[in-house]
Amino acid sequence: MLFIYLPSPALAGAMAAHLFRVQTAVSAICALSLLCLALRYAPNPGDRRFKALVALGVACALAAEFWVSPHIIARDNLAFWHRLGSGLYLLQWICALAVFNTQTRRAVAGQAAL
Repeated sequence: MLFIYLPSPALAGAMAAHLFRVQTAVSAICALSLLCLALRYAPNPGDRRFKALVALGVACALAAEFWVSPHIIARDNLAFWHRLGSGLYLLQWICALAVFNTQTRRAVAGQAAL
């Protein structure tokens, strides 16, 4: 949408970079908060998968921001870095959905036990 409604591709690219930077910060803060809560309130060994998924999601967000983004901004092999960034973003969403699925199953199992 940015590339359609903003007057120049350079302005749209700069705005997209800013939006991705903000999204990464929000994502990392939420995931790290979730991980801290999991460590505090769910310390049993069965939660390793849950914690690993959250940690992988944070790693994807940080890799996209601090490893991939500078290459995209520098326009260094743009197609490759853009695909890699999109793949990291997809993996981040897969981790988020898996975490949500895990928590939903736990909630349903907890309700069934009552």
